[in-house]
Amino acid sequence: MKKPFVTKEQLDEIVKSYPTPFHLYDEKGIRENARKLKAAFAWNKGYKEYFAVKATPNPFILKILQEEGCGTDCSSLTELLMSEACGITGKEIMFSSNETPSGEFTKAKELGAIINLDDITMIDFLEKECGIPETICCRYNPGGVYEVSNGIMDNPGDAKYGMTKAQLIEAFGILKEKGAKRFGIHSFLVSNTVTNDYYPTLARTLFELAVEVKEATGIAVSFINLSGGVGIPYRPEQKANDIMIIGEGVHRAFDEILVPNGLGDVAIFTELGRFMLAPYGCLVTKAIHEKHIYKEYIGVDACAVNLMRPAMYGAYHHITVAGKEEAVADHVYDVVGSLCENNDKFAVDRKLPEIAMGDLLVIHDTGAHGFAMGYNYNGKLKSAELLLKEDGMVQMIRRAETPKDYFATFDFSPFSEKLF
Repeated sequence: MKKPFVTKEQLDEIVKSYPTPFHLYDEKGIRENARKLKAAFAWNKGYKEYFAVKATPNPFILKILQEEGCGTDCSSLTELLMSEACGITGKEIMFSSNETPSGEFTKAKELGAIINLDDITMIDFLEKECGIPETICCRYNPGGVYEVSNGIMDNPGDAKYGMTKAQLIEAFGILKEKGAKRFGIHSFLVSNTVTNDYYPTLARTLFELAVEVKEATGIAVSFINLSGGVGIPYRPEQKANDIMIIGEGVHRAFDEILVPNGLGDVAIFTELGRFMLAPYGCLVTKAIHEKHIYKEYIGVDACAVNLMRPAMYGAYHHITVAGKEEAVADHVYDVVGSLCENNDKFAVDRKLPEIAMGDLLVIHDTGAHGFAMGYNYNGKLKSAELLLKEDGMVQMIRRAETPKDYFATFDFSPFSEKLF
């Protein structure tokens, strides 16, 4: 059974100051999880977690993770700027972008970030834009399907990311000739795996590749970035990943493959987002309407603007009716928002306790790819983000949008006086 990290009594106090809907994050849970991840890879002296900013782009969150020893994984100019504003610079940033616009490599190099090239053709693009840095990384795509012990996980051959093995080896040779001195391998093959096998299996793939690179080019890679892909149990019946088991699985592969081949000094990097934040955030919304037609509907004051995953992917997010955690789930509802789109549904045919108007609903596991994927369709405005601090106090870490924010990009126009 999934239980919220916040109580009904706490929520009743929070809503006195902050109207629903809002995203709420659990500082204590975030810190404890970051420390456990670090412990799982403590065997590797160069280990570093580069938090995927795209998952939860909030400087208050980045600062918490920085205090726990994490860097940032950035994929755009604005993510670089946010990292810089937090005092995260240099080798504390991995810049992993694709189809990179002009100017973004320049900013990444200016900050001293580790640049991760998605394609061999990006070498010339990077060189012309700002020159080849001494430390460089290349992204690998093995093609085909990717399997772990419990079956096929995904189909990298259909993904737009990364280089073939031949391209990566050729790229390293070219980059070495152009002055690069420190090299890394990166790969992201599967999203949101709920298995302890993914990282160890991926590690073996990349460790074997590192040996091949050394044999073909003489280059001993300095770091291997396992990227993200370690997921969370969105459904209550799913079993959570055990990061300690995962870390030890990578350790065994390291000792079996890299150490005997003279690569025992390779640093291991990760770029986790969902695993780091998703369970430690929730979307709090209020039941404001009910409708009884061919189905039973509960209308809430949040919508897909606040949490896009259910509408976009049909993704499951568990829902708790605050204060009714122990009540019998003897009603079946569609829980819906107000967008003019029929897919604006947080739950379909969901068994829940009876919901009364004014009840607060806690939508679980929105700490990553929740607020971040929001948009402004129908002129809907993004909510506030709040932080439940370790001492029990609540801090606003992003205010809710206002109509003025929505109309801000018309400030050049003759409509501005009427809009503002």
